[in-house]
Amino acid sequence: MKWCLISMLILPACCFGQLTMAVIFSDNMILQQNKPVHFWGEGIPGKTVTVSFADEIKKVVVKADSSWSVYFDKQIANIKPQVVTVQSIDEKIELKNILIGDIWICSGQSNMEWEMQKEMHWKEEKHFSNQPIIRFTNPPPVGRYVYRVAYNDSLNRRLAKDSLYLWNGWKVCDSSTIKTMSAVAYYFAKSIAKETNIPIGLINLSIGGAPAETFISADAMQHSKQFASKVNGNWLANESLPVWVRERGAQNIGNNLNGYKGNMKLNHAYKPGFAYECGIRPLLSFAIKGILWYQGESNAQETKRVEEYAALCKLMVEDYRQKWRQTRLPFYYVQLSSIDTVKYKGQWWPLFRDEQRKMLALIPNSGMAVCSDIGVRNDVHPTNKKDVGERLARWALSETYNRTIVPSGPLPLQAAYKNRKVTVTFQYTANGLRTSDGKTLQGFSLDGKNEVKAEIVRNTIVIYTDDKPRYVYYGWKPFSGGNLVNNEMLPTSTFKLDVQ
Repeated sequence: MKWCLISMLILPACCFGQLTMAVIFSDNMILQQNKPVHFWGEGIPGKTVTVSFADEIKKVVVKADSSWSVYFDKQIANIKPQVVTVQSIDEKIELKNILIGDIWICSGQSNMEWEMQKEMHWKEEKHFSNQPIIRFTNPPPVGRYVYRVAYNDSLNRRLAKDSLYLWNGWKVCDSSTIKTMSAVAYYFAKSIAKETNIPIGLINLSIGGAPAETFISADAMQHSKQFASKVNGNWLANESLPVWVRERGAQNIGNNLNGYKGNMKLNHAYKPGFAYECGIRPLLSFAIKGILWYQGESNAQETKRVEEYAALCKLMVEDYRQKWRQTRLPFYYVQLSSIDTVKYKGQWWPLFRDEQRKMLALIPNSGMAVCSDIGVRNDVHPTNKKDVGERLARWALSETYNRTIVPSGPLPLQAAYKNRKVTVTFQYTANGLRTSDGKTLQGFSLDGKNEVKAEIVRNTIVIYTDDKPRYVYYGWKPFSGGNLVNNEMLPTSTFKLDVQ
């Protein structure tokens, strides 16, 4: 019976009846605190739908387009399980074990997608992963882990707006359910829940290899003078999109001439605006707390894509905030780690990391987790996601939950030249700069190529030079050797600063 109920929430109404709820609703879900609680779905036009929740009963008549929608008063965070019941004529849907807390959407590509069972600390962490106030939904997108080959008929049939993601209901976090969930998201949620005792809900919409463009509405790009070219014509031949992404898309669907089409031709998870249409748009009536973002590798392989990335993310966040009607919707993201160029095209990663740093100024109420110290030289997928998730949580605890905690490693403020020395000042020094390994300070350059001697002087960095340089660089290598941290052992961001 339980399986039938979940199926009824996922599949079209005609399959299991005519009363349905939107795909985001299921047993074990979390609803956003301090926001009106919104339930919606479909039914028989003209019939009455009765919804019971939190000791209230609401009745609504189904509209001519088969839709119904009701709102309940907002609630504060609550770990006591609740029930919602929806009835119409002789049909009834009952969802149990519902908590009130904070909902975070987790998006990006494979490093956000990275499963707990493949994470560095899994063997130890699985013994502590029974976290009943953490809930998550992890709908797999079409083609997850299917690379470099043409899609089969089954996958091709799913390349439609309503089936890109297979919505599979909410799960209670334990050592079994969490195995395939985002490791970054899990460690983030665990840190927040431990500190606040607020139930945390995670919606994982990440897609391995996906460019930023697929998570942005086509409409937002179309109305942007800078990015309108990204949604014009056949996306597989559009030079305004990352080359690698188009090549991978062509491998999957290039020969499927009879596949699902729309604007910009054949559908695919990498198609501009498509993940937004299939994953984000259905949730715009569902209140959330914020966005977690770990993406960039697919946009970091060409200079044009690198140089536009900060503005592209700004467009995405502004559009999300407008659509959710939350002008300060938190946006916390992960800066790309470190990688060598021997086995991977990481030549532009220093510039890309610096563009991501600039997003902090471009996007209000944002935060960046620096992870260049935990990259793996020849692997684009570092398996240490614990530090990543916990560093994201620091931003949320500081800026969203108002805890007294240092949110970041040192972020540069200014570089000034005087008396034959360059002095670099920082934010988030946490009462002291130091090196992570206790060794000589590494990672500074005045030309982006040759390392120079630098010293820690109180909470600043000093570089002695006879001539005033144009710039000062830090961590300006694909695989960064920089070792500057604060007293919380949080690493310094890659940067390139004008010298004043």
